[in-house]
Amino acid sequence: MKDSKTFWDKAAEKYIKSPIKDEAAYQKKLAITQAFLRPDYKVLEFGCGSGATAIFHAPHVAQVVATDISDKMIEAAQRKAVEAGVKNIVFQQGTLDSLQFKNESFDAVLGLNVLHLLEDVDGAIVKVHQLLKNEGVFVSSTSLIAEINLAFRWLISGMQLLGLAPYVSRFTKRQLISKLLKAGFTIEREWQASHESVFIVARKV
Repeated sequence: MKDSKTFWDKAAEKYIKSPIKDEAAYQKKLAITQAFLRPDYKVLEFGCGSGATAIFHAPHVAQVVATDISDKMIEAAQRKAVEAGVKNIVFQQGTLDSLQFKNESFDAVLGLNVLHLLEDVDGAIVKVHQLLKNEGVFVSSTSLIAEINLAFRWLISGMQLLGLAPYVSRFTKRQLISKLLKAGFTIEREWQASHESVFIVARKV
């Protein structure tokens, strides 16, 4: 299995061109997120991918810092932001661990379709809690690999051996919520378009 940066650099072009699988669900997630954002907010999005979500939210907040492990993703996201005329996004290549942000420096953190791709999910959630100001919100959309059918899980394992799939963490919705509560969050909103993924808005307390 390839390391995450190598995998996503190689997959970036195909990923960026891929259509959204469930446009209605995506639009609902954007709307829910918008309800928790304010014009003076400084927002961090880690695992920003093509930058589409950061670009959507940027006009409604003071600043977005959008990061991704892949240089190729960041390059594409920067181009999209320029094309959209959005100027209040700072793009940075890196991860929660490698980028040095001050604690309590963000009003909201977005981690969309990324937690299940991390090896240390607990550590990432704790880091997000540290980066958020008091009462700040963490918005996540996460695939529940442990809850998909066994055949598909075996398929993922086989693809990983061939370098065709990235690392994935396997946890259930209950386990994810437990991780968030343990880190010091309360759950403000939970929504599922399917049993295979969950969208959660959690607040730092």
